[in-house]
Amino acid sequence: MIEAGTSKPAPFDLVAVHSFSRFFRDHFELEFYVRKLAKNGVKLVSITQEMGDDPMHVMMRQIMALFDEYQSKETAKHVLRAMRENARQGFWNSSLPPIGYRVVAAEQRGAKVKERLQIDPFNAETVRTIFRLALEGDGVSGSMGVKAIAARLNERSIRTRDGGRWGLGAVHQILTRTTYTGRHEFNRRGKDRKLKPKSEAVVVEAPPIIDQETFDAVQAHLQARNPKKVPPRVVSGPTLLTGLIHCAKCGGAMTIRTGKGGQYRYYAGSTKARQGPTACTGMTVPMEKLDDLIAKNLEDELLRPDRLETILSAVLDRRQEQTTRKRAYVAELNKRATETDLRLKRHYDANENADVDDPDLKDRIATLKATRDQAKADAERVAASLSAEGRKAVARPMLATSPAPRASGCEMRMAAIAAITSARWRKEWKSLPMKFGFSALKAICCKR
Repeated sequence: MIEAGTSKPAPFDLVAVHSFSRFFRDHFELEFYVRKLAKNGVKLVSITQEMGDDPMHVMMRQIMALFDEYQSKETAKHVLRAMRENARQGFWNSSLPPIGYRVVAAEQRGAKVKERLQIDPFNAETVRTIFRLALEGDGVSGSMGVKAIAARLNERSIRTRDGGRWGLGAVHQILTRTTYTGRHEFNRRGKDRKLKPKSEAVVVEAPPIIDQETFDAVQAHLQARNPKKVPPRVVSGPTLLTGLIHCAKCGGAMTIRTGKGGQYRYYAGSTKARQGPTACTGMTVPMEKLDDLIAKNLEDELLRPDRLETILSAVLDRRQEQTTRKRAYVAELNKRATETDLRLKRHYDANENADVDDPDLKDRIATLKATRDQAKADAERVAASLSAEGRKAVARPMLATSPAPRASGCEMRMAAIAAITSARWRKEWKSLPMKFGFSALKAICCKR
């Protein structure tokens, strides 16, 4: 409307409002746009506050605008205070809950119904899947980034709460939201989306979907992938030890140098390369030799049979837990589909002779059908995933009856590396970049 009223020629010459506070509650903006419209021949008129154009009425309008602005800020202050107190008591302030949760009535105080968050089994499994992909990957490519997770979910037809496709923002918001660990922070940001002081935030307890250890590990992965903190070449570059090795004499970074037109590649001290041998007499190491040495050391330290047995036992325990949770999820989906079918049947029975062209009835039936079909599709997808996992699963007795793994076997080494990553052996791996895992070791291992 403002754009149309300030265009030439204006399509109208009058703007009518209930009161001047309905136009703007900011004194400066009200006067700014009143004058801007007036220059274009458009007049602002209040139905309940009759004002003229003489200086006295202009002054009265400005004074009323100041009071309206003050009253607006006072109201906002009292509303925020009431919402902070409601959050401090552990109740949810009426807004759309995060995906994976639903709002249920907790208690009633007079005419007001107090609400709390409750886990929604229908969407909570999607949240767990997103965190699992970020930390462990899909079993093939290792931990996945935000973009890869969104593509993976869309490929498998896992939709958002509203039935839409996943985007980068939605996935990143889930991965960084502390609500899923059981701690929802109310009043953390202002209307301008800027962070407020921690003293103004109120922590609301919520049922956790993700444990704190998993959440912290995912944050570490996200920070390691952040291009503002870690250069992209360190994460996705072809060189195995980029950003990891330094000269023992001067502490400078070791960079790649080539010889014979790129036929040979070496790790060399950057200080010596830039300032000459008088600055540092560090050595030059063939890249293949140092890469193999690091990979061999990892094999000797991390892939001992006793450690592998412990790690694989933890993997089996967690897989059993995930299987139990998925079966409960399938049961919940089947229950929801059955209940929706019954509700549809009751609608059909009750409206057998009703007007089938009633738009409200048609919309309600369409909504129920969509809910039933989505529940059935999700149940079939999860059941198929359980069946596929069962066919390739490793049973616990196999650990005791199988012979000790040989460190020289390429397949055993890669399986163990995947198991270590899956079991989140953080003490040994937290100081390494994500690329120093599956793909890089696989290339060296197969080459050897």
